[in-house]
Amino acid sequence: MVIVHDPRQRELSPLLPLLVAADPARVVAWRHGQAISAAHFLADVRAVAAFLPDATAAVNLCEDRYAFLVAFCAVMLRGQTNLLPSSRAPQAVDEVMRAHPGCHALGEQRLDPPPPNYRQLPSFDALPPAQVEAGWPTIPADQVVAIGYTSGSTGMPGANRKTWGSFHASNAGNLARLHATVGDRFEVVATVPPQHMYGMEMSVLLPLLGDVGVHTGRPFFPGDVAAALATVPEPRVLVTTPVHLRALIESGIALPPIAAMVSATAPLPVELARAAEQRFDAPLLEVFGSTETCVFASRRPTVDEDWSLYDDVTLHPQPDGTAIEAPQLGAPVTLADIVSLSGGGRRFRLCGRHADMLEIAGKRASLADLTRRLLAIPGVRDGVVFQHGDGDALGVHRIAALVVAPGLDEQVILDALRRAIDPLFLPRPLKLVEALPRNETGKLPRAALLDLLQARD
Repeated sequence: MVIVHDPRQRELSPLLPLLVAADPARVVAWRHGQAISAAHFLADVRAVAAFLPDATAAVNLCEDRYAFLVAFCAVMLRGQTNLLPSSRAPQAVDEVMRAHPGCHALGEQRLDPPPPNYRQLPSFDALPPAQVEAGWPTIPADQVVAIGYTSGSTGMPGANRKTWGSFHASNAGNLARLHATVGDRFEVVATVPPQHMYGMEMSVLLPLLGDVGVHTGRPFFPGDVAAALATVPEPRVLVTTPVHLRALIESGIALPPIAAMVSATAPLPVELARAAEQRFDAPLLEVFGSTETCVFASRRPTVDEDWSLYDDVTLHPQPDGTAIEAPQLGAPVTLADIVSLSGGGRRFRLCGRHADMLEIAGKRASLADLTRRLLAIPGVRDGVVFQHGDGDALGVHRIAALVVAPGLDEQVILDALRRAIDPLFLPRPLKLVEALPRNETGKLPRAALLDLLQARD
């Protein structure tokens, strides 16, 4: 196999390792209870790279985390870009492939029907080669290795280009934060998919660029999470979401000892954070970022409401959001989040999102704060407050709520809200549902919320 990069790119851009491993025996992954060494992993990467067609990009549809890791690196090694749709739904995949003419798709499963130019990966169950090819591969820092698509929770999915240099930089912040909490070496079990940026950072980049091993499954039910944790050695870090944390607590299941939990993708009520720490006897870190920026801050919500910025990250509050400067960003990126700075600019508190800010009769509120107060009502298991229409002639937006609260009725919830918020901001309608339409990472696409709101009981 011949891997060809543009020579001019090599002259202009530093080369960064595809895999950080001083020892070829370093464990990168845990698959079916077996340790996968760095040498074994790279042999699989090279085999898949030789199997790929010539192209500029590939849609990585792998569901198994080990297959995703191998395919992700093989695509990079061929000088191609990993395309990461917001979901594996055929429509989402087709939209991404139409935006990248000539790309191909790959995955470990047989799909029927498959997307255009689909290649099914070979099995990874074979024994590792007796001899490992010498030398660790490198990738130009400015090579675009992935294009991640937002989930569409606030509108149409958007494309976000990531270079290998930017991934190295963003991973350094996450690694430093986890090192300070659990030590230099740890193992990760993740309930989130690798295609989404949170899953990419915590279950793909960490094992590639740190002394970290990752469990290659994606456990969903509480029993699956417990079983996955039991197959990796201590110290263990559970990467998850508020939805999964709540399910784990309510299941009553016992987990093997864990050193830390990490949560993202949705607001984490402090009551849930306290319950998780008490139940599993481990600190819970919440990380803050976006597909556009990657993670740039964290906090321990049971200890501090304020977020702490990663090294060399700077925030610049704007009238309509906040501009972020970070080592992984080539230029400042503005997010819609409104913040107040403290600690000499090294800490911040969220005040809502510009698009979430409501003003009625001269009074202001944010959808995030309204949702937080809804979730704090005893008996409410899940819920969201959102705008469900354009503003009226006076610019006033209608507010709705979807609530999962077995045993409660709408009036009880509205009465509790009336004691916590200005009655001007009471959601109408407030609809009880069995479950919210969360996607794989726990986010709530706006279109799905509107469909559920309008659906007949």
